[in-house]
Amino acid sequence: MTSTIRPSAIDSHQHFWLTSRGDYGWMGDHVKPLLRDFMPEDLETLLRRAGIDRTILVQAAETEAETDFLLEIAARTPFVAGVVGWLDMDADGFAERLAHYRANPYFVGLRPMLQDLEDDAFILRPRVLDNLRRVADSGLAFDILTFPRHLPNVAKALEAVPGLRAVVDHLSKPSIATGDLDPWAADIAAVAAFPNVSCKVSGMVTEAKADWALDDLAPYVDHVARCFGADRLLFGSDWPVATLAAEYGEVAHAARALLGRHFGPDEMAKIFGGNAARFYAVGA
Repeated sequence: MTSTIRPSAIDSHQHFWLTSRGDYGWMGDHVKPLLRDFMPEDLETLLRRAGIDRTILVQAAETEAETDFLLEIAARTPFVAGVVGWLDMDADGFAERLAHYRANPYFVGLRPMLQDLEDDAFILRPRVLDNLRRVADSGLAFDILTFPRHLPNVAKALEAVPGLRAVVDHLSKPSIATGDLDPWAADIAAVAAFPNVSCKVSGMVTEAKADWALDDLAPYVDHVARCFGADRLLFGSDWPVATLAAEYGEVAHAARALLGRHFGPDEMAKIFGGNAARFYAVGA
């Protein structure tokens, strides 16, 4: 009798933090339940219960100290497959810092927090575009954290850097609470037209009404399913941010239920693991 080895299930988007580190500028009373430490021991049991084997750990502060903190966690936490860190993409010394972190085997990508920057066109600054080309040349992944209004500028940047391997976080945070699809639907479709771009099915519950239901999320999942297909979608929990609106298991269930309307078992295995392993080059 031959046995089939199940491929790893990967959560492509989760966070850890220690509030005492003090560089989480976005934290405040508006997210009061998150104002405590969230570390690997808080997540491990939740992963097992949801059938998730490994994770991609994503930055939550705009400092290199945060990147170092996450890389230290990855080195001692078996279920963390890789880290998406932060570097200053508008700095003169970006190339040297990129080379420094590229040498760490756990450093698999980087993410500027575009949604929080005053300049909606930050990604189109000449020096940022030059550094995006360096990211593309390095082979590292690039996470796109935006609101829908940023998507036209993102599309321009992708056109200027055609070799960039990028992924849109949280569907670019459409207004699920109001049910609005436009202009997000057209703009996300324009981004999906770039073949090197993927999309994380993540972060939806915190953009929905407090009493959200699957039917509230469905139109947005349906749209990215059509735009990106089974080879360019990645499941992400956005834990612990998602705990503002749902438990880990509820987030995983919602993604499985909604994506399962479009894709069969083999395609679902890609979305819940294989695609993340390939995109972030962390092995199957």
